[in-house]
Amino acid sequence: MDYQKTPKKINDIVGDNVRKLAEIFPFAVKDGEVDFEALREELGQFTEVGNEKYELTWAGKKNAKKIAQEDVVGRTLKFIPQDSKNADTTENLYIEGDNLEVLKLLRQNYYGSVKMIYIDPPYNTGNDFVYNDSFVMDKKSADIVDGVKSKSGESYTVNKMSQNRFHANWLNMIYPRLKIAKDFLTEDGVIFVSIDDNEYDNLKLVCDEIFGRSNFVANIVWKSTAGSNTGTNIITVTENILLYAKNISQCQFNMQPILDADKYVNRDEYYERRGGFILNKLDRRMTGSHYSEALNYPIEAPDGTMVYPGGTLQSNNENWNYRWSEEKVKWGLKNGYIVFKKFNDKWNVYFKQYLNVDNNDELIDRSIPYQNVIKLEQFGTTQGTKEIMDLLGNKYFDYAKPSGLIKYLVKFICNDSDLILDFFSGSATTAHAIMSLNAEENKKNRYILVQLPEECNEKSEAWKAGFSNICEIGKERIRRAGEKIKQEHLDADVDIGFKVFREADTNIKWNSLMDIGQIDITQLETSPDTIDFMPNTKDVDVVYELMLRQRNVPLSSRIERMFGGGYSRTFLYADSYLVCLETKITEELIDKLAGIDPLPIKFIFRDSAFQDDIALKDETFRRLRALIEKNSGMNKMAYTVEFI
Repeated sequence: MDYQKTPKKINDIVGDNVRKLAEIFPFAVKDGEVDFEALREELGQFTEVGNEKYELTWAGKKNAKKIAQEDVVGRTLKFIPQDSKNADTTENLYIEGDNLEVLKLLRQNYYGSVKMIYIDPPYNTGNDFVYNDSFVMDKKSADIVDGVKSKSGESYTVNKMSQNRFHANWLNMIYPRLKIAKDFLTEDGVIFVSIDDNEYDNLKLVCDEIFGRSNFVANIVWKSTAGSNTGTNIITVTENILLYAKNISQCQFNMQPILDADKYVNRDEYYERRGGFILNKLDRRMTGSHYSEALNYPIEAPDGTMVYPGGTLQSNNENWNYRWSEEKVKWGLKNGYIVFKKFNDKWNVYFKQYLNVDNNDELIDRSIPYQNVIKLEQFGTTQGTKEIMDLLGNKYFDYAKPSGLIKYLVKFICNDSDLILDFFSGSATTAHAIMSLNAEENKKNRYILVQLPEECNEKSEAWKAGFSNICEIGKERIRRAGEKIKQEHLDADVDIGFKVFREADTNIKWNSLMDIGQIDITQLETSPDTIDFMPNTKDVDVVYELMLRQRNVPLSSRIERMFGGGYSRTFLYADSYLVCLETKITEELIDKLAGIDPLPIKFIFRDSAFQDDIALKDETFRRLRALIEKNSGMNKMAYTVEFI
């Protein structure tokens, strides 16, 4: 009998593209092969004039396309529990590794599942790291490439302006990453790409090619700095954010009405710094579990009256809370944000929502209104630097994006429980922004961050502070930002955890020694794990590696150990996938598996665990497959039992 093997290959990108083509032009795909003559007929037999056509091309473009279609071999993602936070409950991921390889490793799990991608890639200024996508490089070569080293061998290099292929190197880096990233987007999803003038024109043409010119939404121009001299008398103060949709006809943008500046008519002594303001009630009515006793406290009015939320004079009004913590109210009173008004002998407490953010204050009014694009200067990189300094005690990043900018973008497209991907995560601003927005608006948006662990210079302040690479800084920022957000929003149910994964070599010996006849029964009995797995492999790492080959199964899902006693290496993943890593399969174990309710949709066994008992293997396959097919009713699975 032929048994279904768990595939070594993760992606079949070319095959997926052919299947997409077959859905649109079924007559152009025959037996899995593209009939290009038939495809031309489907397109109206248009004949190209000569050999020239309008497109962006560069040295290495063909190879960049090839790289985008290649699978990643011999690599996996290893769970790092000691770096994770609330790993058993969080739905957020932080992944360390080369983002092209990581995107390929995640492609099956998150195919068509990401609502928004935001990336801030290297701007190609002549000093940026640009990834070198020849993944295998000997140590000698790695150590001499521009003096840049990485712990796992060379995976990045500095792209110098003096190189003949300066722009081509950058295009070869960005093209395959954007190509793969498109597969992650939902049909109504979008991608935001930050860029400055150095590669704006090239990036626009690349995005036109990958996402389609018809899916271009906008170029958002924002004031990022007070100004940088370009070597002329012209001062550059803006950057660009290109916005493309996966399918613009499916997108539903949250087009909040642009707030007219005339609405902010109230003025006070802070007008020059903050602009005009409007007043909002500081208290609000709460329901059910959203009520927080910690936010039901008294505030002293001008006449000495102690006012509780809801305007009462006692604390037993459990239907009301203040929006701000006591600490923030003290700050607001000190800095002119709190206003008292009396109506019918009853005090009401308000807070001022200003047109602009006052960066000079110790805290910032987080109630930032939607603004027109030209108002985005309030989210400059100075603010991004200040956020990191406030959390970590040093700036560490010179041009970090501010969380307010990312929040602005998330609000534009995301709703309540969407997934956001950032695969150039840098200082982890995206995670900070999503946690903050979730707390402010009671949302459940999630994130996946990917960052290459670029080493910190040994003379840098980051190194002196104990950070060996950029990932260490990013993870610490998320931890501290999460705790700060929880303190500022005591009533919010916000996920401040994250699971950490690190790109690593495979745990599984995919070329089975059993298949090539290089083991005997003695080896199976004395050292079974050395047959199937790499040295020092943990069972949980094997489970995650197998799950990378499943469609739409998030890595944030729960792993449950099914049995104790003699069957402690059997795991259930996401309540649906049974991974049995026991060294020997018995009839007793099969009875246990068959009795699981509800039944998993797939069982995965070690081939070697059946040893030479072919009859038991055959019976196991037939019995479990029959059970699952019966359980699935009309929704028949293509296969339900696999072996590694």
